[in-house]
This record gives sequence, C-alpha cells and structure tokens, in this order.
Amino acid sequence: MIELELERLLFAAKQDEKLKSRLLATRDSEEPVEDFCALCRSLGYSVTAGELFTVGMTAGDAMLRSVNGGGVNAIDGWDDAYEQFFSQLIWT
Repeated sequence: MIELELERLLFAAKQDEKLKSRLLATRDSEEPVEDFCALCRSLGYSVTAGELFTVGMTAGDAMLRSVNGGGVNAIDGWDDAYEQFFSQLIWT
C-alpha cells in the first residue's frame, strides 16, 4: 500500500539528512514526479506516479461519498499525496 511506503520513506528521511536532500532535489528536475518515484524504487520503496495520483483521488472520493451529497466540492490539496509528502518532509 503506497500510504505505508510513503510513511516509511518519510520516517527514513527524518533520520537521514542525505536522503532528505536527495528526495528534495527531485523537485527541481524536469520530471519531478517521475524522478521522485525512480529514486524511491531504487531505494526499495514501491512508489509509482500512478499510485501517487490514485491514492489522493480515492481518498477525496471517499470523503465526498461520506457526506451523503452534502459536500459536493472537494477540498483543494487533499487529493495530492505527492505534495502532502513534501510538505511533511520539508517541515521535519
């Protein structure tokens, strides 16, 4: 499950400043999401771009279904697991 992989990766990056720097550096590349995922996979974490986008959409869809039609507008940013990961990484 990608959420667990991102959690494990975040924990590892909190412990290893070099890893944190390598992850942050992917944001400056021409293909930041692909390079981030490639780095993750090279380190043994199962992270793909498709999963990053799907997990956010799935969580957002579930949240909207849970309000029985009362919350028809998604909350911006809640569906972006990639950006949420980096927000947490930067502030650690």
